[in-house]
Amino acid sequence: MRFLTKGSFVTTATADESTDTTDPGEGSAFAALRLRPYRIYLAGHTVASTGNWIQSIALDWLVLELAGSPSAVGIAMACQFLPIPLFGMHGGLIADRFPKRAVLLITQSANAAVGATIAVLTLGGAARVEILYLLALVAGVVHLFDNPARQVFVNEVVPPERARAAIALNAAAFQGSRLVGPAIAVGLIATVGTGWAFAATALAYLLPTAGLLLRPADLHPAPEFDEETGRLRDALRHVAHRPRVAAAIVLVGVVGTFGLNFPIVLTAMAEEAFGGGAGLYGLFNIVLAVGSVIGALIATAVRRSGTSLLLATAGGFGAAQAAAYAPGLVVFLGLLVVTGATNLAFQAIANASVQAWVDPAQRGRVMGLYMLVFAGGTPVGAPIIGALTTAWGARAGMAVCGIVPLAACAGLVVLRRSRAAAAQSLAAAA
Repeated sequence: MRFLTKGSFVTTATADESTDTTDPGEGSAFAALRLRPYRIYLAGHTVASTGNWIQSIALDWLVLELAGSPSAVGIAMACQFLPIPLFGMHGGLIADRFPKRAVLLITQSANAAVGATIAVLTLGGAARVEILYLLALVAGVVHLFDNPARQVFVNEVVPPERARAAIALNAAAFQGSRLVGPAIAVGLIATVGTGWAFAATALAYLLPTAGLLLRPADLHPAPEFDEETGRLRDALRHVAHRPRVAAAIVLVGVVGTFGLNFPIVLTAMAEEAFGGGAGLYGLFNIVLAVGSVIGALIATAVRRSGTSLLLATAGGFGAAQAAAYAPGLVVFLGLLVVTGATNLAFQAIANASVQAWVDPAQRGRVMGLYMLVFAGGTPVGAPIIGALTTAWGARAGMAVCGIVPLAACAGLVVLRRSRAAAAQSLAAAA
């Protein structure tokens, strides 16, 4: 799961999509940490994120052990994300309509229940790949409602001028937990077994619910839900009238569908390309997380939002993965650092920019659309990458994960230049 949130201004439908815009917030990248409610929220978010990474590593490895195929890992990922293309924007509608804190309390408890169920099955020797697919699907339904509410809820914890700092810090905490989560998961798997890793996941999801019990006086009121403009098609129309928002969402969709299949390609890289096991796979995730923390810290310093920056970070992310044919382990680890940094910077900047460029009253549904294209393409992309990895090898699978986002960036660059040339021609004719 990836949760980020807003900026603090809205562009009009006629705004020049190529113009960078400065966030009017405070200059300090860590300004949000001065607020006690945000510190409480961030602590809980960090613990839950650690549980998320433990479960991710444990589930990937358990499926691979039971099925013995990277394609099975791809199917498990597809099950987790399948509800999003079917009902993605409905999760955002719930975030706009109902109190977000209440939604999050329910989803956190449901996540804990899923982790506890897998733990019991695994410890009892009853875990089967088909059952794991079903539980992954249940987790996907929970995620459908959790993610938009979590992203938008941060706007109630911090004032608008500190929202961009909070977005980047959330991202840094999420990726920082990626340093701890895989290490805990690998340690538990190697010492006491996979089942206890899922038990730790359940506990990590349940404990942070206390961080959501903030006093109402600590929160900033959300916009009132307007029945007249509260339909899903109103949010789609809102995005269609903002070309740079639409372009950002398209790019996010391509990256999410083809670029973020790390569990598939890294498990295969660990076993096939470098002859390692769970320990090497955990190392890959830790190195990737180091790069992600670097990217998050870079994102905290970004005070300008623009399509050019999104294209640069997405292009760097694609290029790093496309270089997966690097011959040695040391070079590959270096590429993982670059991959993690550019990936996280792109995610943080894209998410913050999209939320900054839309009306706050539409934000939940727009972020539901954002997650629909970001994660909803995984049921398509994950099995494809899994099949390519099985047929052509791990390096080829990872290279494809990078080439497709690179091609999307190139296409958007051409489109922007064509639109700019057309605008200049119209201006000259006038």
